Amino acid sequence: MKLLTLVHNLRNSVPHKQLGDGGQNPVEKYCSEHSTNVTKAQKQLMETTITMPSPTCWMISSTDEFQLLQIMARSMGAKRTLDIGMLTGYSALSIALALPDDGQVITMDVSDQFSEVARNAFRQAGVDHKVVQRIAPAVDTLDDLIRKGESGKFDFAYIDADKGNYCNYYERCLQLLRKGGVIAIDNTLWQCKVVDPAVTDASTVAIRSLNDLIATDARVQAVMLNMADGVTIVTKL
Repeated sequence: MKLLTLVHNLRNSVPHKQLGDGGQNPVEKYCSEHSTNVTKAQKQLMETTITMPSPTCWMISSTDEFQLLQIMARSMGAKRTLDIGMLTGYSALSIALALPDDGQVITMDVSDQFSEVARNAFRQAGVDHKVVQRIAPAVDTLDDLIRKGESGKFDFAYIDADKGNYCNYYERCLQLLRKGGVIAIDNTLWQCKVVDPAVTDASTVAIRSLNDLIATDARVQAVMLNMADGVTIVTKL
């Protein structure tokens, strides 16, 4: 575990560890203050989620990550999108806000535990007409879309769900995306565990497998960003 400890230390090194008022990272604070504010609905949903019991409270993605993804979705004129891993709906909400009025997010989760929380957030933000919730294993939902002839008809996909299925989600999303479409994948650094060969739990191994696949995949152009818990952006060639 020495390598993992070293990486954690490097990621938290000066100046990022020089904490300001209230213990907030001053670099992150500065970046936040010089970025477009999130909407009221996003802020309220974030606050609702982080007050939930563990592990739900720390499963929500960072605001700067979704600000970046919103800019990408708007810039590419995305209309049809996939969201794998709904949880409380923050990712689906953020994507829906970036779409035109006739845009669509198909958001998927194996559990309906937080479906009502998500629906309330969608209604509050005025985007509920853009969001379709599918409560079922995401692999089944994606396979159903493929069977119905939807391959090549989606513009954007976001993956943040069970790590053991990351390669399955990636392959299916790639099939469903049009050329020039984008897949964003969360947690691809997995708390730096992917760089430590001593870490061999199932989730870490699965993420490593996806990272290795993407790095040599001639079907795409990809970049892995050292932001949040690692974000990989892929565009279909």
